[in-house]
Amino acid sequence: MIKITLPDGSVREYPKGSSAMDVAISISEGLARNVLSAEVNGEVWDADRKITQDSTLKLLTWNDDDGKATFWHSSAHLMAEALESLYPGTKFGIGPSIDQGYYYDVDFGDKEFDSADLEKIEKKMLELAKQKNTYDRKEVSKADAISHFNEKGDEYKLELIDGLEDGSITFYTQGGFTDLCRGPHIPHTGFIKAVKLLNVAGAYWRGDEKRKQLTRIYGITFPKQKELTEFLHNLEEAKKRDHRKLGKELELFTFSEKVGLGLPLWLPKGTRLRERLESFMRRAQVKAGYEPVVTPHIGHKNLYVTSGHYEKYGEDSFKPIQTPNEGEEFLLKPMNCPHHCEIYNSKPRSYKDLPLRLAEFGTVYRYEQSGELHGLTRVRGFTQDDAHIFCRPDQVKEEFKKVIDLVLYVFTSLGFQDYVAQISLRDPENKEKYIGDDALWVEAESAIQEAAEEKGLNTVTELGEAAFYGPKLDFMVKDALGRKWQLGTIQVDYTLPERFKLEYTGSDNQKHRPVMIHRAPFGSLERFVAVLIEHCGGEFPLWLTPDQVAILPISEKYADYAQELYSALEEADITGFVDHRDEKIGRKIRDAEVKKIPIMLIVGEKEADQKEVSVRKHGQGDQGSMSITDFIAYFNKEKSASLGN
Repeated sequence: MIKITLPDGSVREYPKGSSAMDVAISISEGLARNVLSAEVNGEVWDADRKITQDSTLKLLTWNDDDGKATFWHSSAHLMAEALESLYPGTKFGIGPSIDQGYYYDVDFGDKEFDSADLEKIEKKMLELAKQKNTYDRKEVSKADAISHFNEKGDEYKLELIDGLEDGSITFYTQGGFTDLCRGPHIPHTGFIKAVKLLNVAGAYWRGDEKRKQLTRIYGITFPKQKELTEFLHNLEEAKKRDHRKLGKELELFTFSEKVGLGLPLWLPKGTRLRERLESFMRRAQVKAGYEPVVTPHIGHKNLYVTSGHYEKYGEDSFKPIQTPNEGEEFLLKPMNCPHHCEIYNSKPRSYKDLPLRLAEFGTVYRYEQSGELHGLTRVRGFTQDDAHIFCRPDQVKEEFKKVIDLVLYVFTSLGFQDYVAQISLRDPENKEKYIGDDALWVEAESAIQEAAEEKGLNTVTELGEAAFYGPKLDFMVKDALGRKWQLGTIQVDYTLPERFKLEYTGSDNQKHRPVMIHRAPFGSLERFVAVLIEHCGGEFPLWLTPDQVAILPISEKYADYAQELYSALEEADITGFVDHRDEKIGRKIRDAEVKKIPIMLIVGEKEADQKEVSVRKHGQGDQGSMSITDFIAYFNKEKSASLGN
């Protein structure tokens, strides 16, 4: 017998060689019908794979990320089976699951293929799925694996096999299709009820431009047609909400090849939005005891050699700036933290001075590859709402918890309600990726885990996702369309204080090292704005929107009153514009609606005579007439509500 420990801590005994599916059936037939794969001792397995020793077990369904990944990887195999059936002789590269769906890299040889064929492939996939063929795992020797793919003439699989150890190679077969694969897979193809092939792209084999370009086919599948329908609806909605499209329509930002790829230019309206976000954060930081600092956009190369950033980010940085002095080199800064370390070092510190919280909206630069640039989400120059807290070791957990409070305040104020905190730790099998002492890493990881638990956060733990100098807590936020974004990060760092020889005098009159906490609730301001645009579809909360009010005179006769009104609102710190165009009022209202202006003030003869405004709300229509004083009070109440106050 073997002991199986379930996620709730309960332990059950089963005969040696039982599978996760056997366990599921013993718990509930209904549960068993939904099991896609299983996590055995932290590793994802096929649900029917035999378990031969005492193990921890988590049954994975469609509701689990790893369950979805298994489902989509199995769907890639189903698509490959359909392709081999429709296009005999097709060769296959790799076919992984991705965040939403899967892809497979395919070599069609001399056969013609274009996106018009996707519907035909979808039909074939559904036809094969209905056969409910099982995904059968088989361990094979390296010699047999080579023989199999030699016979098929598939040089891509042969190249993959070449890099594998004998004894670690497995094949999976479903129906008439066999593939080299590590797995895991769902029990059978019948789970796949809805299929959509999304698009076709070119992809160089193994990402090497000198190798052959294969056809990459992207797809997604679901266990219910209703879920596919919902996904396709959200896909269309995402196109409407694309921040690049809305950024242009709402005149927020632009790009210029003359300025340089990946270097955004903020237009007046976008700058107002950005400045409001910065002011919001500055006010929150002052309340939380942060002190503002400003550092240069460049630093001496030795600064980043000392910090370790040159070693880790050197290839992703812009080339060093050579000065007239021989051997003197500067870099566009890839991070703000080394500069803040030098501010800390600018004078002696005592334990009574700590924690010291330094905050900066600092612009940093990374040389992202041109093919990876994407609107504001992936740029070469971006601003971080960066802060570094220098504290004593006994203050770490409390400071970390205060930063969590600040991050959650930001999310609440901007309407991000659905998030998970990801505890990002070192990969214990690949420690050479990181710098610093083992004992300090253990201490830092424990502080993060305890703080997250004490704040009651919904957390997941990811090995290998830590920063090179320390573990971190990343906030994974779901937007209005259910997409996940990484926004906000908090990192504990015992390493940079060591590298910069930071010190404070303790109560024992001895020198000690402070601990650094890195934090950025927005993360990249550019990326945050992009996600915010798509989350709210360009309809920002009233406190944040660049043009809060549009004043719409019915005719030119009321231009003077409109201007008087504009001045009164400006005095009350309400921003907007007067639409002086010689257009009918209906057209002006429609245009203001398209521009997503939150409030429209219509002024005509009655309003001018009585010093009133006729108020309309975006998407809600007429709100009645008010005096200017009453409108300002109404506006401030609406603005406060939009900030969650």
